[in-house]
Amino acid sequence: MNSNAFRMPAAALLATGAVALLTAPPALATGGGPGGGGPTGREGGAGAVVLRADLDVALLNKTVHVPLKTELNEVSAPETAGKTALTVTLDGVEDGNAVSVLRADVATSKATADDRRAEAEANLVNAKVHVPGLPLLSLIQVEKVSSKAVCEAGRNPEASANALGAVTVLGKKVTLSVGGPTKVEVPKAGTVTLELSGTRTTSATAAAAALRLKVSVNPLDLNVAQVDGEIVLAEAHCESPKAPGPDPSAKSDVKPQAVAPAAAGTAAPGVPRANLAETGGGSLTPYAVGAGVLLLGAGAGALAVARRGRAS
Repeated sequence: MNSNAFRMPAAALLATGAVALLTAPPALATGGGPGGGGPTGREGGAGAVVLRADLDVALLNKTVHVPLKTELNEVSAPETAGKTALTVTLDGVEDGNAVSVLRADVATSKATADDRRAEAEANLVNAKVHVPGLPLLSLIQVEKVSSKAVCEAGRNPEASANALGAVTVLGKKVTLSVGGPTKVEVPKAGTVTLELSGTRTTSATAAAAALRLKVSVNPLDLNVAQVDGEIVLAEAHCESPKAPGPDPSAKSDVKPQAVAPAAAGTAAPGVPRANLAETGGGSLTPYAVGAGVLLLGAGAGALAVARRGRAS
């Protein structure tokens, strides 16, 4: 009796386990990725400068050339600058004294950028620009010039530039033309060619310069024979932010499941077989079925032994 009392629960457990094994659905991995959203887009870029000079200064004997490359308030996002004066010192020029390149009431530059928008601007108010050898005569005087460039994700970049008020070149008032460069010649001083409000845009970039000067002057003073080169006033540029790309980690964790081969004679030719993936079956289904059959057989055997024990 004792042995029979313990065999009955064991047989029942075996049978129950077999049924549970056959009916249990396959476990599927859930999409448990790291927290947070997908990748963000790359930030845009922006920069601005109040004045940029690239000049070649030839001394009186013309055997010595001194390069003059300088900038005032050059910034890259995120940055702001507001110096109103720029001086440089060149060997052999103006007796070694500092050369005043620019003075202004207002000279500001600003650049900002993030993953949605990039923007830059430069402004000059009441500015005077000098070159070596002409300390008393301004190369150019302007009342107000400005430029701005805006690059926003998903939109066309924009650029604008303005030169407002009077413009004086080598002491001579000039009227700038929007149709092309303006050339100013001053006897015993030189030639300056001005280009007004130059802008350029592409599908992803924008650039603007309020004034671009081609300089060729011959001071013949203070040991300076010739000054040639280019000066840019109020320049701004930007590059659009890049849109976010697909998240490489956002892949489905549910893998394709192989269809178990059907038993011979169970499907007629041309008749589509059942897709086990739709019913929850997987590649382990045949093994689970086999194990269940074995457990059912073991449970049935145990029940038979128990019944014979009772009968005896």
